[in-house]
Amino acid sequence: MSHKILVIEDELAIQDILKNYLEDAGYEVTLAADGMEGYAAFQSGSFDLILLDIMMPKIDGYVVLEMIRKSSMMPVMMITAMGDVVDQMKAFELKVDDYMTKPFDMKLVLARVAAVLRRSEVSARGSQKDENQILYRQLMMDLQGMEVFENGVKLELTHKEFEILKLLLTHQNQVFTREVLLEKLWGYDYFGNSKVVNVHVQNLRKKLAADYIETVRGVGYKIAKEN
Repeated sequence: MSHKILVIEDELAIQDILKNYLEDAGYEVTLAADGMEGYAAFQSGSFDLILLDIMMPKIDGYVVLEMIRKSSMMPVMMITAMGDVVDQMKAFELKVDDYMTKPFDMKLVLARVAAVLRRSEVSARGSQKDENQILYRQLMMDLQGMEVFENGVKLELTHKEFEILKLLLTHQNQVFTREVLLEKLWGYDYFGNSKVVNVHVQNLRKKLAADYIETVRGVGYKIAKEN
C-alpha cells in the first residue's frame, strides 16, 4: 500500500513538480493551494506525511503546523524559501519533522521524504510495545519466555536472578532494600542472612556486560530510569 502525502503549496509550478516526482516514486498525492484548504484536507483525509510551505495566502505554514499539532503528530516536512536560522528554529519549536529550503533538488526531497516516513514507522512500532517484553538500553526481557537478551545475546539467568532484574526494571529509579527484595521474591520473611540478596545481585552483575544495577550505599539496589 503506497503512502499518502498531502502537499500544501500555493505556487502551482512547484505543486506540479512535487506531484509528478512523488507520484513517479509511488506515492499518492493530494494538493492544497493555501493554508486553509490544506488544513481542511488534513482534517478530512488520512495521510502519512504533509509537505508544507510557509508563505501562503490566508494562513501561513506556521499557523497550519500549530493547528495540526493540537491534534496530531503526523509527520510534517516544511519546504520553503525562508532559510534563516530563526525561521527554521520557529518551525522546529512547533515540532516540524524536517525542513528544506527552496530551490531544492527533487532527488534530495524524495530521499528526505523516505527518511521521514521510515522514522515515523519505526516510532509507531516502538509505541506499540509488546506487553510481554521489557526493553531497557541494550536489554530485552521476554516475560513470557522468561529469557533475557543483551545486545541480542541470550543470558543464562537463574529464576531468582531473572526475578530481581524484572523487579528493578519494572520499578526504575526505585530503591529496594535487601529486606524488601527478600520478602517480594522469596515470598515470606526470610530468617537467614539478608546477604543472600547480595550474592544473587553479584552473580547477576557478572552475567550483564553493562553495569545496569546501582548500589545505594547502606540501603539497597536500583536501576536508573532510562532517559
